[in-house]
Amino acid sequence: MKNEALHTMLEETFSAIGVGLKSHKAELGVMELGVVTSVGRGVATIEGLSGLQAEELVLFAGGVYGIAFTLDAKEVGVIMLGEGEAIGAGSEVRRTGSVVGVPVGDALLGRVVDALGHPLDEHGPIKSNTFRPIERDAPSIIDRAPVTVPLQTGLKVVDALIPIGRGQRELILGDRQTGKTAVALDTIINQKGRGVICVYCSIGQRSSAVAKFIDDLRKYQATEYSIVIAASGESTPAMKFIVPYAATTMAEYFMERGEDVLIVYDDLTQHARAYRELSLLLGNPPGREAYPGDIFYIHSRLLERATHLREELGGGSLTALPIVEVEGQNVAAYIPTNLISITDGQIYLSPELQQKGILPAVDAGKSVSRVGGKTQLPSYRAVAGDLKLSYAQFEELEKFARFSIRLDDQTRKTIERGRRIREILKQSQYDPMPASEQVAILLAVNDGIFDDIPLEDIREAEEAIRKNLRVHCGDILASIDSGEKLGDENQMLLVTIARQAVKVEEEIA
Repeated sequence: MKNEALHTMLEETFSAIGVGLKSHKAELGVMELGVVTSVGRGVATIEGLSGLQAEELVLFAGGVYGIAFTLDAKEVGVIMLGEGEAIGAGSEVRRTGSVVGVPVGDALLGRVVDALGHPLDEHGPIKSNTFRPIERDAPSIIDRAPVTVPLQTGLKVVDALIPIGRGQRELILGDRQTGKTAVALDTIINQKGRGVICVYCSIGQRSSAVAKFIDDLRKYQATEYSIVIAASGESTPAMKFIVPYAATTMAEYFMERGEDVLIVYDDLTQHARAYRELSLLLGNPPGREAYPGDIFYIHSRLLERATHLREELGGGSLTALPIVEVEGQNVAAYIPTNLISITDGQIYLSPELQQKGILPAVDAGKSVSRVGGKTQLPSYRAVAGDLKLSYAQFEELEKFARFSIRLDDQTRKTIERGRRIREILKQSQYDPMPASEQVAILLAVNDGIFDDIPLEDIREAEEAIRKNLRVHCGDILASIDSGEKLGDENQMLLVTIARQAVKVEEEIA
């Protein structure tokens, strides 16, 4: 009996082992390894990864990631996303089979992150389970809808003379310290309560400048609908190169959800320099002004992602405000002309106007919006045409007036009207103005209400008109903001209230 029991137990044991062996499947995989042949500042060349694809992530020894940048028959040029002090010739590198992705979603609102979506603030990790690649195809032509809805900047000179629409690409360019970032910041502040999500992408800026920008957003309660993504001047060239694409991916998530998004690239001059540095280190031939020949392509594939989607796709929009720096007012330089040809217009900031204290220093003659009045509120059309004509005539006549040429009365009136228009178009930073009040003030200018007021008193008169309008014309102002046309009767009422406010102000003075 004992032998039979032992025999039965052994049979059951071997049977169980056999079942286990049958159910076990060995998981075999092939890990493709390569070797680093050379290392430069932020770049490396590798051999041995014959199956590597363009823009694929690779992993170096020490946990540093890189992106396949140039693919040659014998070697691959890689841009490194981290510091590579521990990487040298002979170091091991392997494929990951994936591309660079960043987190997207509501968890990013109010946060400051780097080009990979890692937090740079003190609010803990980003709680998002959704990742998307930073390089994505732009929407096709058939997926796009016309740009017709205005994006109000709150700046009179822009909203009246160079209007921007939701889904447009409007370039901001000018010399250093002319207020390019200030225009973008005021535009972001003005989106409060308008349902527009804002993404600010800092490329190669000083850390102190980025910190001040973030502090201004907090001061004016703009962080709750904003995302800041930054690659400072101390970041690697690769991080500065990929940061605008990562920021656009974060913005596209909201656009594809049917929301309106504004993205600011500050600035693409630094982005072009980072690309030039990476390309030259990897041996790519330079072209005009030492930039590689495909510099146009890297910016066009970025800005083509800004659009207004059709209603069937949610109707969301992505408005792009790229910033570019020029030297010595040379807007015909290589990078500025590239971007002018890609975008739908430009806002040019003049150092001469800035030195004269005319802020924002927008040169209306060199600025243009190729979408134009199609995006303006209907009420603007009652004032913008006359304003543009008066201002253009003034700028031409003022040049001759400097030579003390004897002027007739009509010319003198045109110059005096133009000076008051220029004074009205001045605006302090952090003080965006509602569209309705802008229209009312510009109506007053066109009607000649400011003609007899000294230039130094224009600001006080403007404030008096705004206060009086809020008290007596609240319904009309609300109708203007809601997009209704401004009828003749309401125009007359606004002008009458403005005249009364100026008269009271003069009596008090």
